[in-house]
Amino acid sequence: MIRTFDEIIKVARERGPSTIAVAVAQDVGVLSAVSQAKAKGIAEAILVGDAQEIQRIALQQDISIDGLEIIDEPDKAGACGKAVELVSAGRADIVMKGIIDTSVILKAVLSDQCLRGGNILSHIAVTEVKGYDRLFVFSDPGMNIAPDLSQKVQIIENAVGLARALDYDNPKVAVVCAVEKVNPKMPATLDAEELVKMNQQGRISGCVVGGPFALDNAVSVEAARHKGIDHPVAGNADILIMPDIEAGNILYKSLVYFAGAKCAGLVVGAKIPIVVTSRADNEEDKLNSIALAVLLANR
Repeated sequence: MIRTFDEIIKVARERGPSTIAVAVAQDVGVLSAVSQAKAKGIAEAILVGDAQEIQRIALQQDISIDGLEIIDEPDKAGACGKAVELVSAGRADIVMKGIIDTSVILKAVLSDQCLRGGNILSHIAVTEVKGYDRLFVFSDPGMNIAPDLSQKVQIIENAVGLARALDYDNPKVAVVCAVEKVNPKMPATLDAEELVKMNQQGRISGCVVGGPFALDNAVSVEAARHKGIDHPVAGNADILIMPDIEAGNILYKSLVYFAGAKCAGLVVGAKIPIVVTSRADNEEDKLNSIALAVLLANR
């Protein structure tokens, strides 16, 4: 089981390199992360976008893009389409968002029948939090606003697939709510109860699902013991399934800004990983996201 981002970088180097098609690549943070990924032997890249602007930024910011192919496509939607075409044609393994709205790059991916997967697309974050002996995988902090039960099943399946790329054999999935007891007035707890039943019946497989859990008794053995919760997932969760986008997004940003956590994020559910980072993400987080995508692409 991979427990840190340093290990992710190391294993990505061993299993890679993969090739990234970067859509609308004229962005300082993205170019820097891609340059570092190449230097570390993690990934090659094809830069699609305004070639003149890409070269100007690289020169101005002293970013090495030597050896990286550049495809000139000044139109941003057109650049997204070409990046996706590179993956369909087998020239790239991963799509990465540059300086473009997420919806535009996702539309390009979903328009390609060869790349559409069987599940909904979901955003998954991976965090390394000081004081814990493992990485946390959680979803969905950035895409599905208020997933229903069937969507939560697919979000779990997507997250389990990513956890397997991190060498988790049978990941422990906590369905996180505000409380750890089923309450008919709180729909998220009813979903949690049903998801546990579906796991027990084999309708959700490859993992152990527990819930509802409050966040404390999902990640702290002591908190779970204090509340008398006896379940293999209690306090030992690898994957946290959040009830909605507000909870997921607030958790993600709380970990980054209050806890100083290292992070990575991908959109999954298509047949290829999609690196979708925020302009607020630092270069290390962008590099971590690329390395995570390489692991998933080579799963």
